[in-house]
Amino acid sequence: MKTQRNFLKNGVLVATSIILLTSCNEKKKETMNVVPPKAPKHEKILEKFADKRVDNYFWMNQRDSPEVLAYLEAENQYYQQMTAPTKDFENRLFEEMKSRIKEDDSSVPYKHNGYWYNTRYEQGGEYPIYSRRKESLEAPEEILFNVNEMAKGHAFYNLGGMEISPDNKWAAFSVDTQGRNIFHLYFKNLETGKVTQTGIKNITGFCWANDNKTLFYGLKNPQTLRSEKIMRHQRGSDSKNDVEVFHEKDELYRTFVYTTKSEKYIIIGSESTTTSEYQYLSADNPLGEFTIFQPRTKGLEYSISHYQDYFYILNNADGATNFKLDKTPITNTRKENWKPVIPHRKEVRLEDIDIFKDYLVVTERDNGLNKIRIIRWDGTQDEYLPFDNETYTAYTSTNLDFDTDILRYSYTSLTTPRSVIDYNMKTKIQEVKKEQEVLGGKFDKNNYTSERIWATADDGEKIPISIVYRKGMERNGNNPFLLYGYGSYGVTIDPSFSSIRLSLLDRGFIFAIAHIRGSEYLGREWYENGKFLKKKNTFTDFIACAKHVINQKYTSPKHLYAMGGSAGGLLMGAVANMAPKLFNGIIAQVPFVDVVTTMLDDSIPLTTGEYEEWGNPNEKIYYDYMKSYSPYDNVTKKQYPNMLITTGYHDSQVQYWEPAKWVALLRELKTDNNLLLFHINMDAGHSGSSGRFESLREDAQEYAFLLNLEGIDK
Repeated sequence: MKTQRNFLKNGVLVATSIILLTSCNEKKKETMNVVPPKAPKHEKILEKFADKRVDNYFWMNQRDSPEVLAYLEAENQYYQQMTAPTKDFENRLFEEMKSRIKEDDSSVPYKHNGYWYNTRYEQGGEYPIYSRRKESLEAPEEILFNVNEMAKGHAFYNLGGMEISPDNKWAAFSVDTQGRNIFHLYFKNLETGKVTQTGIKNITGFCWANDNKTLFYGLKNPQTLRSEKIMRHQRGSDSKNDVEVFHEKDELYRTFVYTTKSEKYIIIGSESTTTSEYQYLSADNPLGEFTIFQPRTKGLEYSISHYQDYFYILNNADGATNFKLDKTPITNTRKENWKPVIPHRKEVRLEDIDIFKDYLVVTERDNGLNKIRIIRWDGTQDEYLPFDNETYTAYTSTNLDFDTDILRYSYTSLTTPRSVIDYNMKTKIQEVKKEQEVLGGKFDKNNYTSERIWATADDGEKIPISIVYRKGMERNGNNPFLLYGYGSYGVTIDPSFSSIRLSLLDRGFIFAIAHIRGSEYLGREWYENGKFLKKKNTFTDFIACAKHVINQKYTSPKHLYAMGGSAGGLLMGAVANMAPKLFNGIIAQVPFVDVVTTMLDDSIPLTTGEYEEWGNPNEKIYYDYMKSYSPYDNVTKKQYPNMLITTGYHDSQVQYWEPAKWVALLRELKTDNNLLLFHINMDAGHSGSSGRFESLREDAQEYAFLLNLEGIDK
């Protein structure tokens, strides 16, 4: 039994409880009487194009206000009360997931500029240790950063980037201790171990010039967090004397800086979603002036790599929707001088290149599948690495050494742990340097099956679905099934192995990825047909995938679950409104759900750069279209599935108040008694907890939610 009393704290109805009996059955009964928080309503009229929207929860954007903090605290308390019956199971899941991971693990070393670099973890450590050895793997180890020591005293700690100077004596590195992607820049003398604070914050990427003193870095706008400036800093000087090298004033663009693999040039890039522009400068002349490579032309996307007397340009010029590869002399880089190297192919997406002294390595995507192509510069070799699966992922890995025959790549599938492989492009011999270990002695990849199936969308398009399950599964409609989706920004969720996911598969779950429009799984056109005024294709594709796995008797609506995060959380919100009866449960992680209000507020970080993904709601056609699918604007009085919604209080990409408002409105309008749980990580941002194992607790929470709905507690 439990006695309960309710009280108002800063206007929020809070349910508190005194637990008198603690048996599992009693705890389950107790949750039936727990009262969910009821958020106060303060009417706010939002008007655009003579259209009035009433937002009673607009006040939640007042960060750190007592009323907001009280509401979030009440939701977290409610979450803890409602999940109390499954807390022991959740902890067991956490320990189970952790037990599969090798704690004292290490990466495969790679060589760069005379040193072998390595990342490793020690027993009990939450964070990595970065080290190097000079010339030989048998040389004494030099610890660059022990992040476990650095993170002490911080609830969140993220070593964001590290760049070693050309003379190997200095490391520039960045740190975020809040989870809001606000990184501070530091220097470390690798001979003395002394760390110097620069006083520079809000940085993005950075790189050294060849004088070992000059560092170029990107600087974010402190309010919008858009990377808008490239600065030049002299090591040892006051940051107040830093020189602004470039200011990207167009709010649709972000800017960044890096060094070419040849280490000959410093490159400044400016990119929007649909347009690119680059500038270059000799890395030997850091005080010189940058030269525009090719002036921005709306719709022209390109990236550049250097080799000998040429720049190589991956680009979509002249209607090359899936991109082509050109080259141009260093002395004349404008588009009219670009000459073809690999022509455009309608069915093959050209994704990336790696340049070696004797080889050009090309990463392609054909019918959704990764391909790695190896071409000798002298024309004597042109081959593809062989892969024989339909649910795999292969990609080139760390290849910093220019003068080598060895290509390092990674391979994984839904049933195969990730392997790091060195392929000798000359002898055609490959060596598996490491395969991810799955501890516990219970994993055998032969116990699992993966396949690719195809659903039919409303407009007739075929939507691929990558799927994995334990062998012996029967298509009888009774299998619990988790369908994952994203589908925005051209980001493709490729099928890969997860030791964490075994906790679902081994309990009878089927897991699948819906490769919906908005990604580039089937090429650039696949992305273009899932954005702007075609965004709803993303949602209807996902619904079509859900219907397909039901019709094919993999599962049924009472056993089907959906999951997505960020823009995938928008997907979750949209399908919850559009097809709630298809799903027994939905998990929406850091969901972008208040689309119209957010996109109309250009003071919110990253908003204006999003116009080329979603459209600009200051134009009526986009305003109306966004409003027609925005999850928050389309909540109505009806039944919704069981839902778990998560956010991070310090999230800079999707502000905490979006899911908070959404939850409050769902609580107000939904007509069912299904679970609606909202968990706010008050110490984290968009990516959740920072520790290696601490982040597993969030996975355990989500899995416990799913398994509890299936009545599985072992």
